[in-house]
Amino acid sequence: MQSSHDAARVSARFDDPNLVGYGGLAPVVRLAERCGLPALIGEHVRLPRSKDGTGAFPAAKLMSLVGGMVAGADSIDDMDRLRHGGLPRLFAGVRAPSTLGSFLRSFTHGHVKQLHAVARRFLPRLVAHTGLLSGAASVAHVDIDDTIRQTYGYAKQGTGYGYSKVKGLNALLGIISTPLSAPVIAATRLRKGPVNSARGAAEFVAESIRTARACGAAGLLVVRADSAFYGAEVVGACRALDARFSVTVRMNASIKAAIAGIDERAWTPIKYPKAAWDEEGQCWISDAEIAETTYTAFTSRSKKQQVTARLIVRRVKRLNPAALPDGQGTLFDTWRYHGAFTNSPLSLTDAERDHRRHAVVEQVIADVKNGPFAHAPSGRFQANAAWLALAALAHNLARAAGTLASAFHAKATTATIRDHLINVPARLARSARRLTLHLPEHWPWQDAFTQLFDLAHAPPPRVATA
Repeated sequence: MQSSHDAARVSARFDDPNLVGYGGLAPVVRLAERCGLPALIGEHVRLPRSKDGTGAFPAAKLMSLVGGMVAGADSIDDMDRLRHGGLPRLFAGVRAPSTLGSFLRSFTHGHVKQLHAVARRFLPRLVAHTGLLSGAASVAHVDIDDTIRQTYGYAKQGTGYGYSKVKGLNALLGIISTPLSAPVIAATRLRKGPVNSARGAAEFVAESIRTARACGAAGLLVVRADSAFYGAEVVGACRALDARFSVTVRMNASIKAAIAGIDERAWTPIKYPKAAWDEEGQCWISDAEIAETTYTAFTSRSKKQQVTARLIVRRVKRLNPAALPDGQGTLFDTWRYHGAFTNSPLSLTDAERDHRRHAVVEQVIADVKNGPFAHAPSGRFQANAAWLALAALAHNLARAAGTLASAFHAKATTATIRDHLINVPARLARSARRLTLHLPEHWPWQDAFTQLFDLAHAPPPRVATA
């Protein structure tokens, strides 16, 4: 590939009022409108009106923020990307970054809770309209985890050093996934940096479970979490809402004693990453083995809070090749143990494998951090909390658009969806009171974009009347 003309014969001018850089925003915004996002905002988000009009028109401002995030904005100033070329003709009510920044800074804790209420109601509508979370009626999972969004300087409220020894804000996420679909975000919470991971986790788990049920998770629902959330309150919240739990345990004295009581013959080798198949022995050569026993947790609590369930244990050989002389093996094996406390109805092998798939939440965290939550853009804590909630809305909306577009985009990352379907250059043309988007010829993902556009702009189904 090389330039087709001499440098002196090539020039560039920003002078075309009919071009837009994000042609894919048209079907995505239409999808949000079909699922009632502006109406939900108007119904639930009510900010006090001031003389400067900061709290006025929340639907237009929040839709501008979500649209900018879908297009790739990760800061308030980045929202200016929605005001170029022909975008003001394609969309009405786009607000300036300064207006959006003032609007976010006016949020209080109560207004952030109103935004959470919008997100809880919007996700089931997306699921019903687009087929997100296929298979949820049979099996679904809710995964809980938190992460630190690193910050710099001293101007941001709530920052501090948490478990990772990194200065920042703590973001708690609850996601829903199925074996057949990519994960979506059920709930978010922004917390101070030094907060304990388990603080408020029981209520958060309950909210995520209710959202999953509203999204059609009527069958087996398993809540998965790491050891930071191993506690009576989290397990109790799962049981109260008829959800199963699978939580990594901390290696305390009681857990160690339970593992020591497992018969050596009960350990079963498993097909672990990088395991090798031994043809002569007809078995997997792997350093990973699993077993299970019955365990009663939280014995220091009241009888009502004590739970008896399965303790599934995976052990891996503890290796230190540098300490072994050449040609010599170990005198005896030592092991590292990883336990999960669960009431899953699956078999031992399936339950252990299912618990390891909790790592899917890390993919969502990386996806959000590589997108809208690349920064905590405001100095105000509640503004950043609202930003995180909007980032989750944008993530789910992009995921829904990918589901409508193609089977490939249904499981692609949001960065891929933006690159293939959203950031498509287009030229606007008006004729006979119709607006037409002229898109690049031979666009590699033309079929997927066309399917998304047609489905988002299809006439709504007629409701039969008696």
